[in-house]
Amino acid sequence: MSELLELDVQVPAEMFGMRLDQAAAQLFSDYSRSRIQGWIKEGTLKVNGEVKRTRDKLNGGELIEVRTELARIENHEGEAIPLDIIYEDDDILVINKPAGLVVHPAAGHDSGTLMNALLHHCPDIAQVPRAGIVHRLDKDTTGLMVVAKTIAAQTELVVQLQERTMGREYEAVVHGVMTGGGCVDEPMGRHSKNRQKMAVVGLGKEAVTHYRVLEKFRAHTHIRLKLETGRTHQIRVHMSHINYPLIGDQMYGGRFRLPKGCGAGMERTLRNFRRQALHAKRLELWHPGTGELVSWEIDLPEDMQQLLAVLKRDSAEYDYEL
Repeated sequence: MSELLELDVQVPAEMFGMRLDQAAAQLFSDYSRSRIQGWIKEGTLKVNGEVKRTRDKLNGGELIEVRTELARIENHEGEAIPLDIIYEDDDILVINKPAGLVVHPAAGHDSGTLMNALLHHCPDIAQVPRAGIVHRLDKDTTGLMVVAKTIAAQTELVVQLQERTMGREYEAVVHGVMTGGGCVDEPMGRHSKNRQKMAVVGLGKEAVTHYRVLEKFRAHTHIRLKLETGRTHQIRVHMSHINYPLIGDQMYGGRFRLPKGCGAGMERTLRNFRRQALHAKRLELWHPGTGELVSWEIDLPEDMQQLLAVLKRDSAEYDYEL
């Protein structure tokens, strides 16, 4: 089975001189480069109504149109995995993702993912690319995610992500005591040696993270973060870059550290917190069906609440002045 996919976007002026395939990959970032190149070659992607080559250059201002049949997801099975559904209607689904749940099938995770759960909960979502998943959370990051239930809703949500009109706020607990909030504006790309990691790189893609202090402890800080961009591992990389890595971050946290004079209870808590202390707290978007601005906010998971309680007790025991 298949469904007609219709996409329309105007090429921004700043893409002057860019190759068609490169520009289309940015404008339709929810689709793979190979799929986009296939659309260009088969003529289902047109520029001002004309078929172009992948290497043709753009001037800016052109209208790119895609009209193609999109096959259903056939190679992944629905699985009865519990979902913490915060909101659902005919257009979208908002979930509170738990730690440990992989969002999309990949090498080593062919089943037991959020996609498998979505295909079971809403079988028709198989008609939507990536089962409606428009943004991701890392396996061990918790919190709010929106899923599109129709192609039209997905197209609109992808546009909001591209135009940065979707608001995403997170809470995290980091090593070190921050003096105040700030902004990390550092480009990101693949790590030069470890391709599974991301890093701040000079020729990377733009990445902007705003953060503010919620509470200071003796050796840690509870912060709120807001993303302008949505690069892979962005918060984890940016906080590590400014020397405030997230508690429990196995990839970017560096050498395990304990504060001086750390009590047995706090040491046990820090050693046993084996995931990044990061939670997608708030989500705001323009509803793709009604056009209304809607938002959701969700409490911190129990493990992060317990972590904060331990840090609070530690600061009180040392009579730490915030």
